[in-house]
Amino acid sequence: MERKKVYLILFVVMFTLVITSLHYSVFREQAPHVILEELYYIPLLLGALFFSLKGALITYLFVSAVYLPYLFGDWVGNTLDLIDRLLHLFFSGMFAFLAWFLIDRGRKYQRQLEMDRYLTGLGQVAATIVHDLKNPLISILGFAKRIREGKGDIGAAGQVIENSAMNMQRIVDGVLDFAKPIRLELKREDIHRVVQQACDSCKIKAEEKNIVLSMNIPTDPVNIEIDSFSLQRSIINLINNAIEASPKGQRVIIRTETEKNHAVVKVKDFGSGMDKETLENIFIPFYSKKNTGTGLGMAIVKKVVEGHQAKIYIESRVGRGTEVRIELPRK
Repeated sequence: MERKKVYLILFVVMFTLVITSLHYSVFREQAPHVILEELYYIPLLLGALFFSLKGALITYLFVSAVYLPYLFGDWVGNTLDLIDRLLHLFFSGMFAFLAWFLIDRGRKYQRQLEMDRYLTGLGQVAATIVHDLKNPLISILGFAKRIREGKGDIGAAGQVIENSAMNMQRIVDGVLDFAKPIRLELKREDIHRVVQQACDSCKIKAEEKNIVLSMNIPTDPVNIEIDSFSLQRSIINLINNAIEASPKGQRVIIRTETEKNHAVVKVKDFGSGMDKETLENIFIPFYSKKNTGTGLGMAIVKKVVEGHQAKIYIESRVGRGTEVRIELPRK
């Protein structure tokens, strides 16, 4: 049995015994007696809430057992008192059952809502994948037909087919990366080296767009528990996003800092920035306002960051750029 359940059971038992003890100590005083009698509904509610129908029934039997001496004791004054206490037992049982029924119905409704959301999301995912694969597939079919008919430049047609196939492969790989669970191989690695390697991987793309990568990465090693491969891919994704968002001639700043409990990685650009809607939905799978890509990049980054027990923050303003901050725990 889980430790949490044990604690809950002990709490219900001790709470019931405390109520009973106080109840018997003031049974001759009408006002405290009435108040304490109503407190028995609390453990009944907890039993139904945490342990379903079985828990509600067991809690009711336990509460009734500790209440029986009061029901048949010498202090029963008259028939009306006896009827009052019998009714209390009856309504306690009805309350326990009703509490379980309403809680169970609420949980079933919540599960149904989650299932509906899941199916809706699944439909959206399928539609997005089909849409993204449709365009390169049309190109492949069209140029394959040209080759078969001997029309046009065969070399150029072959290049288009190859590019389209690579685009489809990239889409499929992105979906698979997002769908599979994150399995990180954590080792003590120098975070500065990992960030530097990510920057080196993005230099060619930055040069093609005439973007300057401004790196502020200390040379002193800071070793923390990370999966260097997954984290490096995530940082590359962030840098590439910053490059794509920046106009020609601008710069992208990549900085690492060491705080008391965290190693911090920052990627900042001075590009177009994001509006409120984009910022709120940036981590939602398949959400993208770009003409290219699957919309899975930032969702995968978030999975990797959370897999490291780390946090990611994004600040962005339209026309003024975006800064992404990753805080990695040092221990």
